[in-house]
Amino acid sequence: MAKRIIDKFTALAGEHTDPRTRRYLAPKRIVWTQGNVSGAENLLEEKSNQITLVVGQDNCTLKNEPGKPHAAILVDFGIEFAGSARFHTWMTHGPGHNGAVRVAARFGESVMEALTPLGEKNTTNDHALRDSVYSLGMYSGIETNETGYRFLYVELLDEDAFITFKAIQGVFHYMDLEYKGTFKCSDERLNQIWDTAAYTAHLNMQEYLWDGIKRDRLVWIGDMHTEVKTILTTFGYTDIVPRSLDVVRDETPVGTWMNGISSYSMWWLIIQHDWYRTVGDTVYLSQQRDYIHDLMNVLADCVDEDGVEHMPENRFMDWPNNDNPGAIHAGLQGLLKIALDKGTSLLYTLGDVALAEKCAMAAVRMRKHVPDPCGSKQAAALLVLAGLADPKEINDTMIAPGGGHGYSTFFGYYILKAKALAGDFAGALDDIKEYWGGMLDMGATTFWEDFHLSWMENAGRIDEIVPEGKIDIHGDYGAYCYVKFRHSLCHGWASGPCPYLSSYVMGVRSISPNTYEIKPELAYLDWVEGTYPTPKGEIYIKVTKDAEGKQVVDIQAPKGIFILR
Repeated sequence: MAKRIIDKFTALAGEHTDPRTRRYLAPKRIVWTQGNVSGAENLLEEKSNQITLVVGQDNCTLKNEPGKPHAAILVDFGIEFAGSARFHTWMTHGPGHNGAVRVAARFGESVMEALTPLGEKNTTNDHALRDSVYSLGMYSGIETNETGYRFLYVELLDEDAFITFKAIQGVFHYMDLEYKGTFKCSDERLNQIWDTAAYTAHLNMQEYLWDGIKRDRLVWIGDMHTEVKTILTTFGYTDIVPRSLDVVRDETPVGTWMNGISSYSMWWLIIQHDWYRTVGDTVYLSQQRDYIHDLMNVLADCVDEDGVEHMPENRFMDWPNNDNPGAIHAGLQGLLKIALDKGTSLLYTLGDVALAEKCAMAAVRMRKHVPDPCGSKQAAALLVLAGLADPKEINDTMIAPGGGHGYSTFFGYYILKAKALAGDFAGALDDIKEYWGGMLDMGATTFWEDFHLSWMENAGRIDEIVPEGKIDIHGDYGAYCYVKFRHSLCHGWASGPCPYLSSYVMGVRSISPNTYEIKPELAYLDWVEGTYPTPKGEIYIKVTKDAEGKQVVDIQAPKGIFILR
């Protein structure tokens, strides 16, 4: 049918389609009202998506009266999501044509963001409109712009006016994918964290793989690595990954840097390696041959004869370390070594032997220089993952002290991996529950662009109006590009607990296409059970403990999948 329509109307023959689906959501809670608002609870009912001529009794009316505060309402959809809002309007009375009225709509990832007017506490309409005015007439169904939100503030602006709503709906835009990967264990807090991490990455799988659904809504390659690990853990293959890798590759000639950040071109290589090792798509890999060759040549030349990295401008690791040049150098030393090692593997796979040997030698030279991480858990973790520092020593002296303090949402996954290499599996579980669990304790339903445990002291929850004398954890913190309410509370790079728990607690790690190592580490957990997607189906794993506390492992793998224990 679609092809016949396109054949008939050639103007419809656009190249691109939207891979997402839509679902309509009713609010779960009325957080707050102001002025003359009646029937607010009726908005919580599920209703048809068609406005009707008969005005039902189950409506909500906002009415403005002279000398009184404007009628306004704040609704909570119960969970953060990506999408728009839709107003189903029965009757209006106002100064506009045929009685149309003006309504302000303001989105928020927190209650306080939704209640805060544009321009205050760094609220902006960057990337996605959060604060707009709509003209609504009778018998209409008007949809807003897209953004990421949980809370919606609606205010009737015109004096001596009213509006009767049939419904105020959230319109959820998402990739309709099966959760092929699962994780359950004896600790319910860890289960909630795995689910929240997977959902956080899922929300950012829109038309492309974004970093955040409110801000920036862009393909940031560095952010993508943790997201891709989460996607492989949760969904397996999906074409959003290669599409996103390619869109940035195509706008970044070798000699410039992806997203303008030199480390992000290294992350692109690392993703290509991890994607191929799991998915085994040789056709796609071969399409990257020329770009990988040219980029690896550039990266090998960034290592001097003493093995020291000399990555150029915009030397970014993550935001909490952005003012620590010593940590940035240590982190880039580790990251460049990882990129050279993984890129060399790709070059050998592609048959580019001469360049592979050049890059391998550059990686070997880097062992001569192991810089001080300068107090950074993130830099220390990269040195461990690069094989430049002893895992146990680094964990004992730098990572374990302070628990979840000193973590960052972007690099949390790599810190946890470094702890696993040190054998500190129990400490990793404690840090996950403390750090990511801390966001849940503040009302989060997705994980944030940045978070520090110290922010929780005397702070109000994001799902409540902040009481007098409390700190607004969303509106009073943040730095760099995410000051106050510009801070994203759904950022895909924060999804690290999902791949960590599946790969190091449940123990499933891809070694090469169709080959997986399974080495569970329960630490103090009683059991873990779940599935892990592969190109040939899901691996099922269940791990329990016998009477002596030894792990008992049950593995069921699809045909053609090889398991190493």
